[in-house]
Amino acid sequence: MVHVYNCHPFSSQQIVQVEQEPGLVCCGGGALFVVATGGCKVEAYSVEREGCPLICRFATMGTVKSIQHSKIGDYLVTIEEKNSATYLRAYTNWRYQAEDKARVGVRLLGHLLRGASVRGGVQMEIIEIPLSERPVAVACCSVTGDLLVGCENTLVLFTLRRQNQQTLQNQSQQILQSTWPNTQQSSSQSQGQTSTSNQNVSILDFERSVILHLPKIKAKRVALCGGYVAVQAELEVLVLKLDASSEPKTQEESSEITRDHLEDQADFLLLPRHQELLGDRAKDCDIPVSIEKTGLEDRGQYTLSYVLFRRFTPDFFQGCSVEETQLHSLQLCPLFTSKQSVSQEEPACVFCFFSLPTAGYLYSLKGGVELLSAYQYPEKVLEAVLADHLLHVITKSALQCFTVRCAALAARIEDPYIDTTMKACPPCSLEVCALRMQLFIGLRSVCVHGRHVILLSTADTETPEESERATQRRGLELKEHTMLTGIFLAVGIDPATTPALESLLSRPFLSRKWTISSPKETRTVGHGWNIYVVDTVSPLTLYQEMVEYSQKYAETNPQAQSLRHLLSEAHLLLRASLLQTGQRQNTEGEPALSPETDTGGPSEKQTDREELEEALRQNCAQLGDCFSRGSQKDCHLALPYYRMSALSVTEVIARNRPLPSSPHSYGPGFLFYLKHYLLEEAEQSLSQEEADEVIDIFSQSEPSQLVSVCASPPMVNISPERTLQILRRLEDTAGVSVPLTITMATMMLLMDDVPQYTQLMERHAEMLLVYGFIEEPRLLLHGGGGGQHTRVCPTVLTRQLAKSQPGLLVAGMVALHENNKIQLEQADHIFKELGCENCLQVDFWEAMLMASSQDAIIQELLFRLSSVYIDRLANTSSNTHSNHLNTRSRRKSLKSADDLINSCSHYGALYPWLTVLSPAHTTSSQHQEALYKLQSLLCGPSLSVGSVGPLMERLSEEPLWGFSLHLLCATRRGQYDRSIEKLLDRCPQAIIAYANHQLQDKNMVLWWQKLLPELCNRTRAAADNGILLAALKETLVVVAMEMSPAEFLELIPDDGTASYFLPHLLTCSQKHLLA
Repeated sequence: MVHVYNCHPFSSQQIVQVEQEPGLVCCGGGALFVVATGGCKVEAYSVEREGCPLICRFATMGTVKSIQHSKIGDYLVTIEEKNSATYLRAYTNWRYQAEDKARVGVRLLGHLLRGASVRGGVQMEIIEIPLSERPVAVACCSVTGDLLVGCENTLVLFTLRRQNQQTLQNQSQQILQSTWPNTQQSSSQSQGQTSTSNQNVSILDFERSVILHLPKIKAKRVALCGGYVAVQAELEVLVLKLDASSEPKTQEESSEITRDHLEDQADFLLLPRHQELLGDRAKDCDIPVSIEKTGLEDRGQYTLSYVLFRRFTPDFFQGCSVEETQLHSLQLCPLFTSKQSVSQEEPACVFCFFSLPTAGYLYSLKGGVELLSAYQYPEKVLEAVLADHLLHVITKSALQCFTVRCAALAARIEDPYIDTTMKACPPCSLEVCALRMQLFIGLRSVCVHGRHVILLSTADTETPEESERATQRRGLELKEHTMLTGIFLAVGIDPATTPALESLLSRPFLSRKWTISSPKETRTVGHGWNIYVVDTVSPLTLYQEMVEYSQKYAETNPQAQSLRHLLSEAHLLLRASLLQTGQRQNTEGEPALSPETDTGGPSEKQTDREELEEALRQNCAQLGDCFSRGSQKDCHLALPYYRMSALSVTEVIARNRPLPSSPHSYGPGFLFYLKHYLLEEAEQSLSQEEADEVIDIFSQSEPSQLVSVCASPPMVNISPERTLQILRRLEDTAGVSVPLTITMATMMLLMDDVPQYTQLMERHAEMLLVYGFIEEPRLLLHGGGGGQHTRVCPTVLTRQLAKSQPGLLVAGMVALHENNKIQLEQADHIFKELGCENCLQVDFWEAMLMASSQDAIIQELLFRLSSVYIDRLANTSSNTHSNHLNTRSRRKSLKSADDLINSCSHYGALYPWLTVLSPAHTTSSQHQEALYKLQSLLCGPSLSVGSVGPLMERLSEEPLWGFSLHLLCATRRGQYDRSIEKLLDRCPQAIIAYANHQLQDKNMVLWWQKLLPELCNRTRAAADNGILLAALKETLVVVAMEMSPAEFLELIPDDGTASYFLPHLLTCSQKHLLA
C-alpha cells in the first residue's frame, strides 16, 4: 500500500539554455552533461549556479550512445559509435576545457602520456579502452571510482588507478636526460614553468582486473558499488559480491550451453517462472558465472558470491504492451553512517533498486538481503532514480517522488540502542508514501545530483520510421490473431464467447520478435524539447510542511494511523539528513574527490545540524504523543520517543493531560512511559503538586501500581495525608497486602506518627514483612538494580528500622541480596549511610554468611568478618577495656558466637583446649565475643588461614587469648611439633587437651615421637613440676594403650628412671595378652 500526501517536495525550476536538441543527459560533480541529438559534442553546464551557465564543451570521437559520470576521479565514460564500430572511452580532466585550452591527449588504456604532453601542463585526456566484445552498458562505482562495462554475455571490471603528475614528469625528465643530455637546461625551464597545482594533479588510468562470464543472461544495464556487481536483463536482475582475496582459489563454473537446444526453441516464446532468491539461496538460480582474472599488477585472487536474483514473469492480462514488462533503472546506492569517512571506509549499507514500469523494488544487500520497499506506481513509469532522501520517478507527463527507507536501516546499524527502551526509529517495513507530483509534457529521462532533479522532455512526434514499424506490427498481430482463432475453432472452442480468450488473442503471442526490444533511436526530427533543473526543497522545509500537513489529522483524529505514518515519514527524512550532514563533517578535512561546489562553511553546516537535531527532538515528542494515546500494541514506543525528545516528565504529563471536555482518559502509552520513568530511579524529583497528580493518574488508571509509585524516588515530595487516604481506599477495595501495609506505615512516618506506624508494622510477622520488601525493594532503598556501581541511598523507613527493628532491617537486606535486588557493595553503602558500619553492617555480613551459597561471596564475607574481629581484638585489651567502654559503647550483636556456631556451618565448634587458654570472664563481653567468633571461624571448615595470616600479625602472642589464635593458625597449617613446644612453654596444663583433640589418626604417632620425649626432657629438668608430671602420666597411659610391649620397652629412657615406667609397661603387656 502506498500512502499519498499533499506535500510538495519541489521549490523551483529553471530551463537550461541548450542550443541543439539534447539526446542524452547525465549529471555529476556539480555539472550537467548534455549530448546533442546525433552529434559528437558534449556540453557541461553548472547546476549549482543560477541559470546553469555553460562550463565547457568538447567534441567526442564518435556518436555518443551512452554517457556516465564518476564522482570519484571526476571523469566521464562513454559508449560511442563510428563507422559501424562501437568504442568505449573515458574523458578525464574535462574541466580544463573551460580555460580555452585546445590541447587534448588521446591514449590507450595503460599508456600514460609522457614527454612534451606532460610538460605542457594538465590537459583533457581521452582514454581509449579496448574490448573484445561490443559494450552495451557502463557503470561507475561511487565508492572507489572503478568502472564496470557490460557486454552481451560478459562483465569487465576496470580498477581506477592514480599516478601523481610530478612522478611522471620526473620519469620523463630522466628519459630526456639519458637520451639528449643537451636538453637538460630547456627541460628544467619547462618544468619550472609548470604550476605547482598542476604537479599535484593525479593522472587517472584504468587496469582491467577481472572478467565475469554470464552466458545465460544478456546484460541491458549494469551497476557497481563497493564490490557489489548488478546486472539487469529484460526480466531478470542478478547481484553478485566480488571480493579480492590473497589466497589462491580457482572457481570453476560450467560455461557450456546447449546452443542446439536453444536454437531449436528460437521460434517459440519461453515464459520464465517468477523467482526471488535472497542471500545464499541466490546461488540456486540457473545463471552460471565464471571468473577470468586479467589484472597484471594485482596478485590477489577474486572470490564470487551470489547475493540476489529476481526474475519476473510478464503478465499479459493487464492490458500492457511488451515494452511495459521490461526492467529499467537499475541502481546500487551506498549509504555511510555519520561516523564514517566516505573516502576511507566501505559503506555501512548498500541498496539495490530496480523497477518495472508498474512497480519498483528496493533491497538492502549488506548484513542480510532484505526487501525494504515495493513501490506500486499509479501509471506507467519510464525511469526512476534513487536519491539520498527520495525516490524520483517520471511518467510520460509527470515527475513524482516517493519516500525511501534507507535511513531506517542505517540508523539501526549506526546506533545499537535503536529498538530498545532508550531509542526508537520507524521500522524499515513502514509503508512508503507518494508526495505531490509535478506535471510536465513529454518526459523522456531523469537524473539527480544533490537537490537538483534534471529532466529531459520532448514533445510527442512520430517519425516516418516509427509509422512504418507500427504498420508492420499491426499486420503481424492480425496474422497471429487469425491463426490462433482458427486453432481454437478447430478444437470446438469459440474465442468470441470467452472474454479471457479474446483478451489473450488480442496480444502478440506467437511471434518472438517483440521480446527483443531494440533501444529507441535518438530522434533526428522533432521539436518542443527542454531540459529542466528542478530544485527540491531542503529536508527541513519538507519536514515542516509534513508537520503542518499532519495537523489536519491531529485535529480530526489524534489516533489516526495516517498521522502516525506521516510523522514517521518526517522522522526518517530528518534521520537521512543527519546522516548526510555527518558525512560532510567527516570529509571536511579530506582531499576533494571531485571539485563540487561547497554549499556552506563549517559554521553554517553546524547550524544546519543543530536545527535538524532540534527538529528531530520535536518530531520525537510528536511521535511520543501519538504512541502515548495509541493502541496497546504499540504503546511501548512512547517511552523511547519521549526520551529522545529530551522533554521533562512534567512536560510529558502536561502534553498528555486530557481536556476537561474530552471523554478519553490517559492512554496506555503514557502510563507505560510514566511507569518506566518512576521504576528506573530517575534522579529528578517531582514537586508536591506533580507528585500528587501522578498519584491521581494511577489511582484512576492502574490502582494496583500505587505501591510502586509511592516507593519511587521521584515521588519523595508527595503529600502523605492525601496519599494515605488513597491507599486506605485501595485497601478497602483490593484487600490487605503486606507491601500496601508497609507503604501506609511509611506515610505515617512522613507524618511523624510513630505509634500508628508501629501499629501498622505489627500487623504482620517479620517474615511476611521481609517478603513485602522482596516484592517492592524500593521501600528500603532507592537506587540499585543497575549493577554494583549504581548509587543507592536508604529510605525514611530504612532509617526507622535501623533504630527500632535492626533485625528486620538485616533480614530484609539479606533477602534483597539473595533475590538479586541489591549488590553486596550497595548494601555496605546503605549501612554506611545509616552510620552502622561497625554494628549492623557486621550483623548483615554474619547473616549473609548463613544465607549465601555463592562461594565467591562466602570467601569475601569470611575475609571481611575476620578483619572486623581482628580489628576489634587489636583495639581492645583486658587491661584498658573498662576505660574504653566508658567513652564508647557498641550495640550488642544480633547473633552471639553460640548462635552462629549452632546455625552457620562456616563457624566451627571451639576446640576443647581453647577453653583452657582463654577462659570466660577474663575479658570484656564484647572482647570475648569477638575472640570466640574469630576462634570459631578458625575452627570451621571454610576460612583459609593463608588469607588471614597477614592480619594476625597485628595481634600479640603475649596474652593467652592472642597466643591461642596464633596456636590455632599454626595447628591449621599442620605445624604440630612447633605447636607442642610452644604450648609446653606457655600453658602446659592445656597440652593433654590439645593432644587428645589434635593428635589423632595419622597424627597419633606424635604422642610417642614428639610429646613423650618432650615431657621426659622437661620433667627431668623440673622434677617438682606437678603439671608436667601429670601430663607425662596421661601421655604414658595413651602410649601404653597404643603400642606393643616391645615398642614401649624401647621408649623407656636409660637414665635410671625405668621404675617409673614399669606400671605402664605392665598395663601395656596385659592389654597385649588380652588382645
